[in-house]
Amino acid sequence: MVNVGIVGIGTYLPEKIMTAKEISDATNGVWSEDAVRAKLGINQKYIPSENACDGTQEMGALAALKCLENTGVDPLEIDAIICITEEWKEYPLTTSACYVQDRIGAKNAWGIDVQNRCCTCVSAMKMAKDMLIADEEMNTVLICGGYRNCDMIDYTDSGVSFMFNLGAGGGAILLKKNYGKNLLLGTHLMSDGSVVHTCGVKVGGINEPLTCENIGEMNKLRLMDSPKMKGLLNTVSMPNWYHCIDEALRKSGKTRADIDYLDILHIKRSGHKAMLADLGLTEEQSIYLENYGHIGQIDQILSLELALKEGKVKDGSVVCMIAAGIGYTWAANIIQWG
Repeated sequence: MVNVGIVGIGTYLPEKIMTAKEISDATNGVWSEDAVRAKLGINQKYIPSENACDGTQEMGALAALKCLENTGVDPLEIDAIICITEEWKEYPLTTSACYVQDRIGAKNAWGIDVQNRCCTCVSAMKMAKDMLIADEEMNTVLICGGYRNCDMIDYTDSGVSFMFNLGAGGGAILLKKNYGKNLLLGTHLMSDGSVVHTCGVKVGGINEPLTCENIGEMNKLRLMDSPKMKGLLNTVSMPNWYHCIDEALRKSGKTRADIDYLDILHIKRSGHKAMLADLGLTEEQSIYLENYGHIGQIDQILSLELALKEGKVKDGSVVCMIAAGIGYTWAANIIQWG
């Protein structure tokens, strides 16, 4: 049987942070500092500086370089790069995977950009595993990317308060065929496109081109149909997430009782605690990213790195990695570490 394992990971975080107080101040006091900490679950978050390193493509490349340094893998061994860099990047319509390929010297790799919002890492891991199994000549795939959608947040718009946690950073994860350890087991994803246009950047696309009148809305994330989006999420989001978890476990020959670590993206504090309780897990079996913010699809890589450093994931640990992305998509995978 062919297996696919995680060789290693790497991350990049900007030097600049935004504190809970600064978020509160940016809302003009509509959200108090205590509410930002207690309800939104943010003590601080990483945000980009004026440093050229903090572009999304470059942050993905820096994380990839760190991953190669951590693993000792020669970039010439990489067969393909799946880039999960967000669409908000240095130059629109440029290919992030090609940028990384050149930047890290992976001359033998071909590259492709994929996007599934904050689900992209988990989705890309499934894609990479399936590619490695299907292609006899492919042995090593690099997944990497950068994220800084925090640039698009208007803190005076309470409608997007659930995105006040958005931060910045980069992450990379390297997968190899028949690695024999740190195995990526089952994955399950599901989508509901009925709310696809309820949240996003409204101005600047084909339907609403940029004009002198709407330039103030350029690159602003907005809720375009709040009742529809929140109505769907309030009724199906958690059940869909649990369905993905249970299906990923089934495909892996595991049950909820086998989960040792929940690798979860940053969500509001109450939701995080509720999910741990529903899965029969303690707070020690996860890491709440209250000091990092929500770095989109990079959260899963960051959480795994932190868990390895803190000893929460070790030989024999079963990791459940979960994500959800606006669109709307839910995802989970299972990793047998060691």
